[in-house]
Amino acid sequence: MKNVILFDNDGVLVETELWYFRANEKAMKELGVTLELEYYLELMKHGGNWWELALQQGVTMDEVNLARERRSRYYQHYLRTEDIYIDGVEEIIKELAESYRMGIVTTSRRVDFEIIHHAKKLTRHMEYILCEEDYPRAKPYPDPYLKALELFGVSADQAIVVEDSQRGLSAAVSAEIECAVVKNDFTASHDFSSATYRLESLKELKSLLKR
Repeated sequence: MKNVILFDNDGVLVETELWYFRANEKAMKELGVTLELEYYLELMKHGGNWWELALQQGVTMDEVNLARERRSRYYQHYLRTEDIYIDGVEEIIKELAESYRMGIVTTSRRVDFEIIHHAKKLTRHMEYILCEEDYPRAKPYPDPYLKALELFGVSADQAIVVEDSQRGLSAAVSAEIECAVVKNDFTASHDFSSATYRLESLKELKSLLKR
């Protein structure tokens, strides 16, 4: 029986995937490097580093580091000014909290996560929140989800992961946790063949868990 739900954040609870790409695209362009969406999505599947593209084109590491700082500022601006919230998610999470223990397992930096969830509408229902600073290796490695199981004190068969990306799915599979992938147009090109379940929207999660 499932009694713990482990949510990815970006693309599952909030629509931030596009804006993170836009921030990276803008910072790369200032270096004279074009970051194509198709290339970005391909690297995203496995947790690749698109800054290598700049280094390959002769950009120095110091310049890349400065560009990454600018990227972070651009991204945080988007988080504060764009509509990143998904209709109905707050109500779904509130309802699930009546029957399940829940946590968020994200590759986001905590500073960005706090901007996204400054109103605490979703996080108040979460028992644990793991950001990139909280585990040794990020997705697609299993470390984030293994850490979550440890914190909740449950075995893999007592939990379910909700993801929207191939690398997140890979992390869940490696941790031997069943994974429901929720549809997200941004990651539609990713391979979800190893997912336990496929959801058209988060609204389907409650009925899935009752099966």
